[in-house]
Amino acid sequence: MSRCYCYIVECADGTYYTGWAVDPEKRLAVHNKGLGAKYTRMRLPVKLVYVEEQPDRTTAMKRERAIKRMTRSKKQKLFS
Repeated sequence: MSRCYCYIVECADGTYYTGWAVDPEKRLAVHNKGLGAKYTRMRLPVKLVYVEEQPDRTTAMKRERAIKRMTRSKKQKLFS
């Protein structure tokens, strides 16, 4: 199985978007081309602020959901 990553990007408006990817840098480029998530399309550019390696896709998706449930301040503690 290939490694997956959970990531957080900071949008131009200061909000955070959390997702998962096999290649976070490539996914960042997709977001910044306006081809990523609908949420980020209206908030470009985005910058990668946090990456967390996960053993597989299922774990990455579960971690993504857990991070999305966190408050803004808890998310900031992950990468500050």
